[in-house]
Amino acid sequence: MSSCPDHLPSTPDGRYFVHGGRLWRCSNPSLSDDERARLVSELMDARRAVGTAKRADDADAEREARARVHDAKVALGERGPTWWDGDDDVNRHAPENTPYADWWAGLSDNERAAGA
Repeated sequence: MSSCPDHLPSTPDGRYFVHGGRLWRCSNPSLSDDERARLVSELMDARRAVGTAKRADDADAEREARARVHDAKVALGERGPTWWDGDDDVNRHAPENTPYADWWAGLSDNERAAGA
């Protein structure tokens, strides 16, 4: 299982993918497929719980579900400390405003459109 979505542009170092014109951190590639699948399942369950809590207008349940989402994303390596050594984290930055600007500019119009 890939640590970055296959259908979106990913940085050459495999740390980020681009979606909505922003860099998003890929999950930690050193996770086993089974562990990644378990964590993604937990993430999806937690996201569904957020929706259920919002529809029920239950602020406490929503806060708890959002904490579960955060915990799963940290465990996947998408938030919290980076899974690589060194370098600043540029999560949620526009690629043209980061060290990836040359890579981004070198993509085809179609590749950039996929990440827009």
